[in-house]
Amino acid sequence: MKNFILLYITIISVFSFNSYAQKSQVASADKKYDKFAYIDAIKTYERVAEKGYKSEDMFQKLGNSYYFNGELDKAAKWYDELFAMAPDQQPEYLYRYAQSLKAVGQTDKANQVMEQFNQKAGNDNRASIYGKNKNYLDIIKTNSGRYTIENAGINSKYSDYGSAFFLNKLVFTSARDTGSLMQRKHKWTNQHFTNLYVSDLGEEMDPGKVDKFSKKVKSRFHESSAIFSKDGKTMYFTRNNFLDGKKGKDGKEITLIKIYKASLENEDWDKITELPFNSDSYSVAHPALSPDEKTLYFVSDMPGTIGQSDIFKVQLNEDGSFGTPENLGKEINTEGKETFPFLTDEDELYFASDGHPGLGGLDVFVSKMNPDGTFGEIQNLGDGANSPKDDFAYLIDTKSRRGFVSSNRGGGEGYDDIYKFLETRRIKCEQELYGTVTDLATGKILPDSKISLFDSGFNLINTTVTDPAGNYVFAVECGKTYNVRATKPEYTTKELKVTIAKKNNGRTKLDIALEKEKCQVAIGDDLGKCFGIKMIYFDLDKYNIRPEAALDLEKILDVLNQNPTMKLDIRSHTDSRASHKYNETLSDNRAKSTISWLVKNGVDPSRLTGKGYGETQLVNKCADDVKCSEEEHQLNRRSEFIISAL
Repeated sequence: MKNFILLYITIISVFSFNSYAQKSQVASADKKYDKFAYIDAIKTYERVAEKGYKSEDMFQKLGNSYYFNGELDKAAKWYDELFAMAPDQQPEYLYRYAQSLKAVGQTDKANQVMEQFNQKAGNDNRASIYGKNKNYLDIIKTNSGRYTIENAGINSKYSDYGSAFFLNKLVFTSARDTGSLMQRKHKWTNQHFTNLYVSDLGEEMDPGKVDKFSKKVKSRFHESSAIFSKDGKTMYFTRNNFLDGKKGKDGKEITLIKIYKASLENEDWDKITELPFNSDSYSVAHPALSPDEKTLYFVSDMPGTIGQSDIFKVQLNEDGSFGTPENLGKEINTEGKETFPFLTDEDELYFASDGHPGLGGLDVFVSKMNPDGTFGEIQNLGDGANSPKDDFAYLIDTKSRRGFVSSNRGGGEGYDDIYKFLETRRIKCEQELYGTVTDLATGKILPDSKISLFDSGFNLINTTVTDPAGNYVFAVECGKTYNVRATKPEYTTKELKVTIAKKNNGRTKLDIALEKEKCQVAIGDDLGKCFGIKMIYFDLDKYNIRPEAALDLEKILDVLNQNPTMKLDIRSHTDSRASHKYNETLSDNRAKSTISWLVKNGVDPSRLTGKGYGETQLVNKCADDVKCSEEEHQLNRRSEFIISAL
């Protein structure tokens, strides 16, 4: 922009502008089924832990169980144990731990953990934008070449900028001299004061003849930056501090700018009123409406502004009143200028800034708005939409991908010009994240499971439920890391991290297997599957119980103690390597050692039977002299706890 607009959009006459963790809906524990028992795995984990057994996986599950249910004091207890045992955890556990510590009043410790989280997760949005984007020119280059752009055909030798859609028309701002010889000029620029103009839009959004917009809106000073409701009956626009023939000034005798509202009455604009959060002491300008028209975005240097000008939002109440303006925060605003916001029906915020890394002057940026109102990654639109000069007032129709942008780049007709464009390629590299949710023990598909998608900073992005085939799908961005959480009544909540490959239009698969909170077992079932026990581990060629084996056996012991009529047949299996006789003897000794451990810890021997089967009951093809992988052999080395009576 030339000096006129730079002054106009700065400050002279002026400036430019969990519980995301929902409680799991657990089914009644009192349900009874003939010949079935319900095993509360989490309670078993807790009883085992209270005996002094330690396991990283167990402490994670205990902490998560209480965290996802909102019992943060209990979550803090088990996360304490987790970090005491294994301090090197994934960032999400640091985050949950810090939140839990705050809940129990350990604020200082929580802050220390959050510091670790910020360092490990790279989630310090305030630290240094340029420090995080040292290769920003490479990123801009990747985003370039996506537009065909040309003069909009409505420009003059004066300043033309700031367009808006009004039904099938384009309304824009211009300083062109189309009035009488007595038309007033701005003292600082020798330009005429700006007014609003309108042009019909033809095919491919080509503007036609230019006319003045409305005499009732026009004043003796600046009008600019209009926005309209979808029905075309309400208008918000920027004007110097002037209403009903009276001019307002700040303490330095400067007339700043404000946002005004007008209503369409008898085919013209009337009932012009200023918005209640305007002030003679600061500027408010460049309104923009959210897709649902319940929020007004605008630019100001009001108290609480981070930089020279910030983007704010304010709620539009049903009774016509306004809420309290809120700064969009450091996700969007910098110490520089953020101005000319525009919201699309795809929940994207476009805005101009000289504080984010760009090509020079004001550049246009875009950020996706999340369901909770926060904003995602900020991206420079690249060369084409941007230039080394000032580029601002971006406007796009999301269906046709056609729109307009204002710029004072070289080759124009005036101080600022409006350019029309066609976006030929979306800025985002997008993929589908998809998968199937199943029961961990049975492999049964789980329809109607709630799936929540979070970004790397644990901000909720989207939610869905699995279809009748247990499938879910999300639209995600290439190269980003997400957290996916699955919840379903009677199952333990599970959260997985996934990083999307940098491949446009690809698909990333993430299947999720949920573990039952209360395992449903019957005679003939393997109790070990309830806890994911695939094998009781022994040292090579030995059959004495190892510490990690004792942890799993404590789970079996707890179930037997809670169900005094239950009986088990304990079976030990080997792979086909070594001789048949050796494997049979070794597996039999291991089965007997398992029984001995349980008897030693109080189980009546009459409730236990057992045998070693060696390699006689292989679950796959890996018999003698058959070449198999280590993973295939591992499937045959297993321990089973078959329920023989309930």
